[in-house]
This record gives sequence, C-alpha cells and structure tokens, in this order.
Amino acid sequence: MPATQVAEWAGHSVEVLLRIYAKCIIGQDEAAKRRISEALGE
Repeated sequence: MPATQVAEWAGHSVEVLLRIYAKCIIGQDEAAKRRISEALGE
C-alpha cells in the first residue's frame, strides 16, 4: 500500500506517517518483493 494513500486515510502527511508508524512498516519491503515475484511467476 503506498504511503501516500495510508497517510491520506490516517489524516497525516507522509512525513508524520513514516515518523510515527515506521516501526509498523519495517520489513514490509521484503513482503512486497515476494508478492511481486509471485505475481510474475518467478
């Protein structure tokens, strides 16, 4: 989920979202890469 969309839903700027919720998104890049690889059949 793009940070800009989540920030909009939360009523925050992206800067505030990442500063406050960074601990919640750490490691999400690996999950996103895995989903992309699966979708591409790799």
